[in-house]
Amino acid sequence: MEILFYRYNSICEPDILKVFESFGLTVHTEELEIYNKKVTPRECAGKVAGWIMEKPLAFVFSVNFFPAISYTCERLKVPYVCWSVDSPVPELFSNAIKNSFNRIFLFDKAQYAFFSPLNPGCIHYLPLATNVKRWEEVVLGMTDEDYGRYGADVSFVGSLYTEKCRYDALLASRQPLACQEPGRASAPPVPGAGPISPHTRGFVDGLIEAQLKVFGCNFIAESLTEEVIREIAAADPAFYKGTDTCGDTDRYLVAHQYIGMKLAAVERERTLNLLSKHFHVSLYTRSDASSLPNVHCKGGVSTLTEMPKVFQASKINLNMTMRPIETGLSLRIWDILGCGGFLLTNYQTEIPDYFEIGKELETYESMEELVQKVQYYLTHEEERMEIAIRGYEKVAKYHTYEVRLAQMIKTLTQSGNVAG
Repeated sequence: MEILFYRYNSICEPDILKVFESFGLTVHTEELEIYNKKVTPRECAGKVAGWIMEKPLAFVFSVNFFPAISYTCERLKVPYVCWSVDSPVPELFSNAIKNSFNRIFLFDKAQYAFFSPLNPGCIHYLPLATNVKRWEEVVLGMTDEDYGRYGADVSFVGSLYTEKCRYDALLASRQPLACQEPGRASAPPVPGAGPISPHTRGFVDGLIEAQLKVFGCNFIAESLTEEVIREIAAADPAFYKGTDTCGDTDRYLVAHQYIGMKLAAVERERTLNLLSKHFHVSLYTRSDASSLPNVHCKGGVSTLTEMPKVFQASKINLNMTMRPIETGLSLRIWDILGCGGFLLTNYQTEIPDYFEIGKELETYESMEELVQKVQYYLTHEEERMEIAIRGYEKVAKYHTYEVRLAQMIKTLTQSGNVAG
């Protein structure tokens, strides 16, 4: 069986490609978008169409959804299979999502519940996974020097989202938002952007403060007024304006790409500052960490060679899921467990579907609970290590890419259009 893998350099692609090949598939790769980030939909469609015309492809695959590929496959009657690994994904609002040759897999149940009615039978739920074998190659070779270098009481690996916060960039005033730490200035305004009114600022501040207190339920999108949506959308000349969309794209983008990113920045800064008052906290990020005076900032780490050492050597690995991932488990959760690390994460409603809390990982639902659990597990080493081992064993047995892609192939053969 031959397939085309359309690549754009997602971190998940090499693992998925390797597993497809281990299944006996002949995998052709189209890598134009890895080297040219300005590829147009027309160019994308032309490349994919050329492959389809030349090869007897069982299906075309990509990580995340490309409308141009979907339309091409629909026209040429070849199944288009994609696995969404990010959130938010504006492209899912394209009318291409309704094409009959789509086989779209979403990792967040809330996202699945929202989009699946648009194309029943062609949109499926599939959680993310990890490559335990690859992590083992790094972790099993760790030295005492590695444990000394990467060890910490609490570690966090990830962006602070300050550099990705478009909402901050829209603020015409130099005055900080109420939800910001005192003394921290807002990002400079975008040239040509319209002002954000005091009313909208206050509304967004209040919404962020309310959401910060609630875990396992995201109510930002449903709480937005039409006035706030219009104002934020109009303030940014670069606001995404799709001409081929279905659903309330503006509400989704304002909630997730603007307020959601701001929420992530506020949450991560506050959480790390709070923990650093009580514990030794190491941060691995390429973001500006100047607002975290007590955190031990160590710069970025290589995802494949250094990150697993951090997860293995740290006593507690902290995960803070971005709120646009409403119910699902982010890739970071699977990777920490797959490296044999102890995981303490914010509660997500899908966690009990896969793990036993307190036995295979730990969760928190408030800042007070977070501090209490960090204190507890730093002083209960044997229990902490047992939880890490059980979490690793669960992931290694049930949640690898081999397991997940076998589930995908089974769904594809059962849903038709793809031969077994």
